[in-house]
Amino acid sequence: MGLFGVRDAQRVADDQGLDLVEIAPNAEPPVCKVMDYSKYKYEQAIKAKAARKNQAKVEVKEMKFRPKIDVGDYETKKGHVLRFLKKGARVKITIMFRGREMAHPEQGLNVLERLASDLKEVAVVEQQPKMEGRNMHMLVAPIKGAFDEKAAKSDEKPAQADETEKKES
Repeated sequence: MGLFGVRDAQRVADDQGLDLVEIAPNAEPPVCKVMDYSKYKYEQAIKAKAARKNQAKVEVKEMKFRPKIDVGDYETKKGHVLRFLKKGARVKITIMFRGREMAHPEQGLNVLERLASDLKEVAVVEQQPKMEGRNMHMLVAPIKGAFDEKAAKSDEKPAQADETEKKES
């Protein structure tokens, strides 16, 4: 609209029933715009809501272990951790100590290190094992694309097996 004094610009905005909003205060001269400010705030809120809606939500699952876990139980819980990682969730591994088990935290540390080494192809340790009260925690996150490659490799193996069977017959 051109250069106006502050009072003249305010009068123009009032005549139109709109607000005078300062856009660039540091410019020479400062830049203002005549607009409906409440409508502008509403549109900004809608844009922010849409941005939050499209944002990826990172889920943190928790799996609890004991320091003297048996092999079968360990394998079952490791399978659950793998399932969580496959879905893209981060997993908090907790070792719960009871009674005299507190005297041997290295047993819990061994379980966490064993799990970390078993999962090293598909997950990365985000938070190293840390003792808090009667529990020891470790946080693991999935590696992007780790499960895609595994799926592709597992699809190839049956095809190769079929070819060898055909050659033998």
